[in-house]
Amino acid sequence: MTAAAETSPYFLGVDGGGTGCRARIEDTAGTILGQGLSGPATTRLGVEEAWASIVRAFDAAIEEAGLSAVHIKRIHAGVGLAGISRKGALAALRAIEHPFASIDFVSDGEGACLGAHSGRDGAIVIAGTGSIGLGLVEGRQLRVGGYGFPISDEGSGAYLGLNAVQFALRAHDGREQKTALLAEIMQRFQNDTMEAVAWMDRASATDYATLAPMVLRHADQGDAVARRIVQSAAGHIDTLVRTLFEKGAPRVCLLGGLASPLEPWLAPDVRRSLKPIDGDAVSGAIILARRAIRQR
Repeated sequence: MTAAAETSPYFLGVDGGGTGCRARIEDTAGTILGQGLSGPATTRLGVEEAWASIVRAFDAAIEEAGLSAVHIKRIHAGVGLAGISRKGALAALRAIEHPFASIDFVSDGEGACLGAHSGRDGAIVIAGTGSIGLGLVEGRQLRVGGYGFPISDEGSGAYLGLNAVQFALRAHDGREQKTALLAEIMQRFQNDTMEAVAWMDRASATDYATLAPMVLRHADQGDAVARRIVQSAAGHIDTLVRTLFEKGAPRVCLLGGLASPLEPWLAPDVRRSLKPIDGDAVSGAIILARRAIRQR
């Protein structure tokens, strides 16, 4: 091994989200040395719980890479974490002791945006359980929506589910025409409106989003109400994309679990304007980690 190789840095990228945490280690050439997975990592669970999940993911990546304690001291880490904007979260994370040469934190959305555009200016619209538009343009951070369900997150999986339940209750009352989708929704509640009310009292955005595949399936089969709901959701995603362009984003990518099923429903001009992503959120976290070297 050359002297340069013995002192060369390593780069660790971590993407921590509400459903899971992914870590990846690369060398200076970008060769992947190790990867790791763990459970949810979001400050909504508490900073300590989020950090514990991050540690499990990067420990697995370090083990797979076969790095010793000496190597670990040469790792520069970048972490994209869900819920980092919560009050006190960033300061608490920065106060935690770590074994690396450096560590930096951004939101999971910013990490995804960095990865999508290889660290260049650009924006993303995330359509999943929730929805949000995020961008980085000439040092400015752009944000459109994403303030949480039910007051925001239009066009998301939760939005699709909420609309489906609302229409189903109206159809049950006779205020709306019954369709196959609405019948299937009410069957989930044993055709009892009070069952729906009891479910609502404890339902989260994730619970509403579990109904989204059903809405999309019925829309593809021609169900009139399902089509109205999906077209409405797509219209909100159209607006997020157009607003990001209006705010100066040179390019926009569509990400998230609903990106693929919703794309055919988007307006033609919006579909033409979308660019495929360059890399994932872990790639974005590694870009963040590499900046520690350049800033020296």
